[in-house]
Amino acid sequence: MYYPVIFEVERIYYPVLAAIGITVNLVAIVILSRGKCGLSKCITRYLMAMAAADLTVVIIDVILKRINNIYLPVNFLFITPICALKLLMKIAALDCSVWFTVAFTFDRFVAICCQKLKPKFCNQRTASVIVTSVCVLGCLRCIPFYFTFEPKLIINNVPYFCISTMAYYTSPFWAAYEWFDSILTPLLPIFLILLFNALTVKHIIMSTTVRRALLNNVDNHNDPETENRKKSMILLFTLSGNFILLWATYVVQSFIWRLQNYNYTDKYFSNPIYIIQQTGFMLQLLSSCTNTCIYGLTQRKFREELKKAVKYLVTLNGRLFK
Repeated sequence: MYYPVIFEVERIYYPVLAAIGITVNLVAIVILSRGKCGLSKCITRYLMAMAAADLTVVIIDVILKRINNIYLPVNFLFITPICALKLLMKIAALDCSVWFTVAFTFDRFVAICCQKLKPKFCNQRTASVIVTSVCVLGCLRCIPFYFTFEPKLIINNVPYFCISTMAYYTSPFWAAYEWFDSILTPLLPIFLILLFNALTVKHIIMSTTVRRALLNNVDNHNDPETENRKKSMILLFTLSGNFILLWATYVVQSFIWRLQNYNYTDKYFSNPIYIIQQTGFMLQLLSSCTNTCIYGLTQRKFREELKKAVKYLVTLNGRLFK
């Protein structure tokens, strides 16, 4: 049977993404929960929240939605109320993942640039409050979307599939709400991440200049503090670039789709807008696998814990085979 090229790509891409995403995020959660990575409890709380949100996105959006739609016949997951709930959970988990990234970026900004505020803000209690608040607001924000879905088919009095109602495309309220939604996620997070990182990098550069003057222009390579600041700058640029790059296609598509009133339920698979849309989804979901890798693998003690875990598994397997 012939499938469009984009379908063939998705049939391979999403199972691989699911395997990598589940493995990476589960490993990150286990290692971080042990508390032996040399990170503060505040940072650990944010990283674990990000990993948990990314894991939820992979399970709900990649496995229960996309892989299920590609490989499995019609089942209970296609029943309209379950289908709608699945979409809402995906939106909430994705929002949490994005805003946890913003919260962590702001936490690092405060820790580096606002020494007076650091003791009050950069602690485990504040991190727990922020993580909980983001989760609650993310769930509340996606509730209105539940009322935009209706069944596509009714089989034996059971509604199946989710499609948007005509009011969703024609109502000024939903048009305004969608624009607001696009700004809230991901335009505002992108702006905030760039802003906090720019301010942090500026502070690091100014502090490094003052430090070099105090040290009588000592070579930076012999100054551990300067090297640590350089690593912080590289990490910040890497995180920002990764987030923006993987979300860029989705952002462009979301605005093109609304401006042209492109109906997702009545699409042509060779249409460039549809191809851009699916590519944007693939790149967006890839960010659920890369965020934790960047945060975790750049930390030396995290890598050491990972090596210990691998050695333990290899040794355990060796004993089992004996």
